[in-house]
Amino acid sequence: VQLQASGGGLVQAGGSLRLSCAASGRTFSTYAMGWFRQAPGKEREFAAGISWSGLRTYDAGSVKGRFTISRDNAKNTVYLQMNSLKPEDTGVYYCAAWYSSSPSKPVAVEYWGQGTLVTVSS
Repeated sequence: VQLQASGGGLVQAGGSLRLSCAASGRTFSTYAMGWFRQAPGKEREFAAGISWSGLRTYDAGSVKGRFTISRDNAKNTVYLQMNSLKPEDTGVYYCAAWYSSSPSKPVAVEYWGQGTLVTVSS
């Protein structure tokens, strides 16, 4: 599976962005998917995950109620809708795929996307 993330950019605080992660490979629908993010000078952290079926999702506390993850297996694409953005949401966002039935933070990630930069100005 190869992952291509897009949709990052510069937005003012309170604004919205939608990230997309396009996957190649016939087994896309068998992987849980998610988004990690890495702020400048900080470690990469798990933001949100979705099960292979799309029926279960998991959001980290810092994004709960503001970010929504979804997937379209027919299009091999995962989305992250980000609303009410804050300056502390600034960072590089990476999509990831792991082989598990759980959308929670994985023990190990099988595939990483290249990252897309999100900058939120105050």
